[in-house]
Amino acid sequence: MAYAAQFSFGVFLPYMEADTGWDRELLTRAFAVYVFMYAFLSSVSGRLTDRFGPRPVILVGGCLLGAGYWLLSQVHSKWELFVVLGAVAAAGMSATFVPCNAAVMRWFVRYRGRAIGLATIGASLGNLTAPPLVALLIGAIGWRATMAWIGISVTAVIVLAAVFMVRDPSDMGLLPDGDELGASTTPAAVDEERGWTLAEARRTSAFWIITAIFFFTWLVVFLPIVHLAAYAMDLGFDALKASWILSSIGLGGVIGRPLVGAVSDSSGRLPALAFVLGTQVVVFVLLPYTDSWLMLCLEAFGFGFGYGGTTTLFPAMVGDHFGRRSTGAIVGFIFSISGSSAALGPWLAAYVLGLYGSYDLAFWFGAAVNCVSLLLIPVLRWAEPALGAVRVAD
Repeated sequence: MAYAAQFSFGVFLPYMEADTGWDRELLTRAFAVYVFMYAFLSSVSGRLTDRFGPRPVILVGGCLLGAGYWLLSQVHSKWELFVVLGAVAAAGMSATFVPCNAAVMRWFVRYRGRAIGLATIGASLGNLTAPPLVALLIGAIGWRATMAWIGISVTAVIVLAAVFMVRDPSDMGLLPDGDELGASTTPAAVDEERGWTLAEARRTSAFWIITAIFFFTWLVVFLPIVHLAAYAMDLGFDALKASWILSSIGLGGVIGRPLVGAVSDSSGRLPALAFVLGTQVVVFVLLPYTDSWLMLCLEAFGFGFGYGGTTTLFPAMVGDHFGRRSTGAIVGFIFSISGSSAALGPWLAAYVLGLYGSYDLAFWFGAAVNCVSLLLIPVLRWAEPALGAVRVAD
């Protein structure tokens, strides 16, 4: 629900632009503030998740996120737009990605990639189904009423889902990966792979290389999500066809997340990461030369596959390196830095469009920064032996 709402923002852009008179650069700048703030606040939600568990954090976050979208339907001034998106909705969104992934990381070790891939399908399902539905609703009841209904729906579903969240398998007398407690199982076995604290993790080179890899690839992760629908409409396609391009991103993620996660459990995280980053490079290189709706859908599918794969591998890599002890704090801290970079991409694309009348330079920039992430993978492989086995807490 959270990502369905977020990934539909690109469908709203032309309608908000026409209704309010605010240009696309201003609207995407507000979205950039939202992205920066929700990523930045993820370091807070991560620590709170470690302390109180995911249930209360996600519950409060769902209320804030839904309130943010409902309030967005009521904005009539620029300052309201920035406050509602950059404060209320951002605070709510910060309590989704990190708390949910931290919980999954605690429940799985051997099958961590597969589990995270399956759990995060929800984000891509939102991306797949929401944009066409939102486009139809806007046509029927207008963008403001549609945004209000999104807010109400987000709160209702996330609050209900939060009730069923459990932080750790040991809270239910279970072991990770569904292993059964046996006569030979000791309390120490239940606490196996507890791992590093945030302070310990920050002293390793691998921590900062992982941060850098995702910082560069996420610089442009929202560029297609926010702008591809508007890009397609600028090429002459109607709103419904443009929304299906966004849905193609979601379809790519639905397939990519579980597939990349499962493959990475057996073949390794780094080869899988190299493949999905390479896929994103190819997509960004092709976009400036594409004016066919079918090709845009195929390229959007490829981007969704790559994006879904990278977001699946991120928490899995953190869990592999640093264990289950402080999953929320470590994932939240890295995401607060790396995820904040995603604020730049949508704004940069709008700025380039206003300056040159074309998205081409922004697409080339997307290819370049993903190449930087690719080049950092061998550096991370070199740093990994220094970590050895995951540290086990006393």
